[in-house]
Amino acid sequence: MFRTARSKVQTWITAGAGTIAALFVAGLMGAFGALPAHTPPLLPLDTATDAGRWRIRPVRAYVSHARTYGVLLKPGQKALVLEADMTNRTARSDKAYFDVFKPDGLALADPMPMIALTRDGTLTPELHPGMTERMAYVWPLAGEAAVPANLSFGVTAEIFKPRDNLYGTPGWFNPYRLGTITLPVADVPAPGTGP
Repeated sequence: MFRTARSKVQTWITAGAGTIAALFVAGLMGAFGALPAHTPPLLPLDTATDAGRWRIRPVRAYVSHARTYGVLLKPGQKALVLEADMTNRTARSDKAYFDVFKPDGLALADPMPMIALTRDGTLTPELHPGMTERMAYVWPLAGEAAVPANLSFGVTAEIFKPRDNLYGTPGWFNPYRLGTITLPVADVPAPGTGP
């Protein structure tokens, strides 16, 4: 009987200690969850940055009031344009670059930009491994949309996994916000409308 009572006391103590440890861990996790989110860093403009499968170097941003790199605008529209040098860091030609840049704080009719090579206006080309190309990201905007003099763009990167969890094949996964770039935004009037 003494042994049974002793076993019961040990069981209660063990269960109580486990409960206390679980509550302590849950409290810590809740405390860390309440911490402010980590702010992505401001990325440099003067050097190239590795952003997952792309190496990027933003060059300039401007608002265009006319057709830009073959992207047609509807009457009353203008376009926000971001030009960036991009290098494909992978071993294959690729055009999975649509989500790399996103302007912060602007109401976009379509968050998906039109993208063109600046050298010849080719729309959505595949970029070849190791070749740096200057690309123009073009977002149509309403003519009355206000664009600040300095605009921040979020930069999205991905993580390379030699094997994914579903098929066991290599690829780029888990997009995340790598950081932010901030550029001055020039205003480029349509031809024939300047002073």
